[in-house]
Amino acid sequence: MSATRTESFETDVPARLDRLPWGRFHWLICIALGVTWILDGLEVTLVGSLAPAIRDSPTLGLTEAQVGLTASAYLAGAVSGALIFGWLADRLGRKRLFTVTLLIYLASTIGTGLSWDFWSFAFFRAMTGAAIGGEYAAINSAIQELIPARRRGTTDLAINGTFWGGAAMGSIASLFLLNPQVVDPDLGWRLAFIIGGGISLIVLWLRRHIPESPRWLMTHGREDEAERIVSRLEAEAEKEHGQLPPPTHGSVRLRRGIRISFGDVWRTMIHDYRSRTVLALTLMASQAFCYNGLFFTYALVLTRYNGVATENVGWYMLPFAVGNLLGPLLLGPLFDSVGRRRMITSTYGTAGLLMAFTAVAFALGWLGAASQTAAWTVIFFFASAAASAAYLTVGESFPLEMRAMGISLFYALGTAIGGIAGPAVFGVLIQSGERVNIMIGYLFGAALMLAAAATAWRLCFAAERQPLELVARPLSSEG
Repeated sequence: MSATRTESFETDVPARLDRLPWGRFHWLICIALGVTWILDGLEVTLVGSLAPAIRDSPTLGLTEAQVGLTASAYLAGAVSGALIFGWLADRLGRKRLFTVTLLIYLASTIGTGLSWDFWSFAFFRAMTGAAIGGEYAAINSAIQELIPARRRGTTDLAINGTFWGGAAMGSIASLFLLNPQVVDPDLGWRLAFIIGGGISLIVLWLRRHIPESPRWLMTHGREDEAERIVSRLEAEAEKEHGQLPPPTHGSVRLRRGIRISFGDVWRTMIHDYRSRTVLALTLMASQAFCYNGLFFTYALVLTRYNGVATENVGWYMLPFAVGNLLGPLLLGPLFDSVGRRRMITSTYGTAGLLMAFTAVAFALGWLGAASQTAAWTVIFFFASAAASAAYLTVGESFPLEMRAMGISLFYALGTAIGGIAGPAVFGVLIQSGERVNIMIGYLFGAALMLAAAATAWRLCFAAERQPLELVARPLSSEG
C-alpha cells in the first residue's frame, strides 16, 4: 500500500450509521438497489422459460446445446463485468457505477430482443451479464455499508432474494408472451427482453436519491462529505423517530491517502484472511453451479421429459420462483439471531441432501412435471437463502477498501468455476435424452452443496450484529 500523505483522522461515521433507526431512507435503499436483483431474476427466468421458444425461433433456430452456451455467455459476461466494475467501484465509488451499468443493461437487453442469429444473441447476452455482474459488486457493497449492523443479514438476504420476485414476474409474463393465441411466440420472446430493458429507466430515476456510501467517502479522504451525508440522515431520522439513541460503538482512526493495489488485495486474501477466502470461494462456486446449471435448463427438462407445452412452462417456473423468494425472506432474520455459522451450514446441507434424493427419483421416473417442480420448490427454499448468504459472507469477510473488489472477485471466480460450465453441461446432458446422465449432473450439484455446508461449519466466523469495521479491520486503520 502507498500513501500520498499520512495524516490521520478520527471518525464516528460507522457508529452513527449503525445506530440509525429503520426508516424511509433504508426502504429507499432496499427498493432502488434491490431492483437490480429483480431485473436479474426477470432476465434469467425469461431465458429459462423462453428457452423452447428461442430454440424454435425461425430466425435463430438454436439447439438445446446452443441454448446452454448462450446462458454460459451471459455468465462469462457477468464474470468480466464483475471484475471490471468491482475494481472501479472501490476506486471511483459505489454511486457512479450505478448509472453506467444500468445503461449497459438497458442497451444490451433490448439488443437481445432484436438479435438475428446465434452469435448476435450470445453477444448481447454476454453484455447483459457484464452489466449485471458489475451491479452485484457496487450494490452489495453499498447495501452492507448503509444498513445498520443489527439488520444487515436480514436485509442483505431479503434484497438478494428479490431476484426471485423478478423470476416470478418473468414466469407470469411468459404465460402471455408464449401463448400463440395472444402473440406469435417468435415475437413474444423478443418483446419480453425489450420490455425488461425499458423497466430499467424507472430504476435510473429511483437511484438519483441514493447518496454515496459515507464509509467509502471516509476511506478516500472525503470525511467532510461523509459527515454531511450522515448528519442529513440523522436529521431526517429524528423528524421521523425523535431523539436518536447513543452509538453502541466508538470512533475509528484512519489514515488518509491510502491507495490499494491488486497486490494488496491478493496479500490480504491469501495471507490475512486465508480461511475466509476458502470459505467465500466454496460458497460461491457451489451455489453458482446448482443455480445456473439447473435453472437455465429446467424448461428444457419440462418440455423434453415431461411433455409440458412451451406456452405452459411459466406455470411450473412460478412456484419454483415463489419458493426461492420465500426462503431468504423467512429465514433471513435467523442469520442475525441464530447466527451465520449455523444457518449457512444448515441451509447448504439441507438443500444438498434433498437434491441428491430428487436426482435419484428423477432417474427412476418417480417424478412428473408437478411433483418434480414441487421438489425443486422445497429444495430451493433452502438453497436460495444459502446462495444469498454467500454474497453476504463475501461482503463481510474483507476490509472496507476492497469490499467491492472482493465481492466481484469471488463472484467471478465462483461463477467461472461453478456457473459458466453448469448450463452448457446440463444442456448437453439434456440433449443426450438419458435420465441417468441428468441424474449425474444433479448429484454432482448436491455434492457441491454438501461440501459447502461442511466448509461453512468449519470456517464460518461471527459477523451477526457486528459493525463491519470490527468484522474486518479497514486497511487504512491506524493503531
